[in-house]
Amino acid sequence: MKKPHLLKKGDKVAVVSLSSGILGEESCLHQLNLGKKRLREMGLEPVFMTNTLKGADYLKNHPEARAQDLKEAFQDATIKGIIAAIGGDDTYRLLPYLLEDENFIHNVQEDPKLFTGYSDTTINHLMFYKLGMVSFYGPSFITDIAELAEELLPYTKETLQGYFEGCEQQDIRSSPFWYEERTDFSEQALGKNRKVYDENYGYEVLQGSGVVTGKLLGGCLESIYDILTGERYPDEVEICERYQLFPSLSEWKGKILFLETCEEKPTPSTLEKELNVLKEIGIFSVISGLIVGKPQDEAYYAEYKEVYLKVVGDDTLPIMYNINFGHAYPKCALPYGIKATVNFDEKTILLDEPYFEES
Repeated sequence: MKKPHLLKKGDKVAVVSLSSGILGEESCLHQLNLGKKRLREMGLEPVFMTNTLKGADYLKNHPEARAQDLKEAFQDATIKGIIAAIGGDDTYRLLPYLLEDENFIHNVQEDPKLFTGYSDTTINHLMFYKLGMVSFYGPSFITDIAELAEELLPYTKETLQGYFEGCEQQDIRSSPFWYEERTDFSEQALGKNRKVYDENYGYEVLQGSGVVTGKLLGGCLESIYDILTGERYPDEVEICERYQLFPSLSEWKGKILFLETCEEKPTPSTLEKELNVLKEIGIFSVISGLIVGKPQDEAYYAEYKEVYLKVVGDDTLPIMYNINFGHAYPKCALPYGIKATVNFDEKTILLDEPYFEES
């Protein structure tokens, strides 16, 4: 896997709307301005690509424009990092414009850049994994950098600092606090802190013991389910199969699979349905371990544990639960294709190799 370079103070970072175009809406202007301010406070210079701020309707109807922004970000040698604005639900529509562009593929493979985002950005991550570039299932612009509280959430701030030279993180530890999702994202919510709770569970071992080592691979369960079933968009399966986006079963062998659920807070029965698709493929029979993200707002917290155990149905597969990534707040960054060690006795996750290229 090709690794990007660490960020440095003064670097330009591109913000791209690869799915939802909400960042360009008037209702999001206060978040746009706040996110700019936060990036500059970190010593970065934000660059909003040509189509990033053209709004939800335009970008919904023009996936080629979304793809063009990503291509231009990789073409521009002065841009050192790329941040997804937010997720969405139709990122797969960019694949033909990206994976049939030899220049884009060449740029990704010859000059890898830091890329961070989560949710339906899973599609982009699997694409980069296919192309051999390490990317990060981590913070996005609107949801994390433009956090409406007076300050960035401390744990997420540490995650973002880990993208900088000299601050690379070696372990993924449990946050001592978790935060409730907002119901008000309006300008009136600026400066208002989220409801915060003590983390009462930490990392939970659902089954297994000892130490498991493997390369990280996974994403948002709902996005993976859509790739495999086309339940949301009927053409998604055909497009993803055309470009062999979803890794083959042999590619999953020995991996540590990371999974989390989206802001829709799927019911336990829906979670079971989605996980069963992975079981039918045989994923759970070849991976070395499974780490599961904290459910947003701890919705169905206990019920989800039972569903994972029921669907996996194999007590030899180690499973660790309640990890701080994905749609719950705060969040870490999980690097695709990087070797990690999960200690189920000590409840620790260590990254066994640098996830950036040495300067």
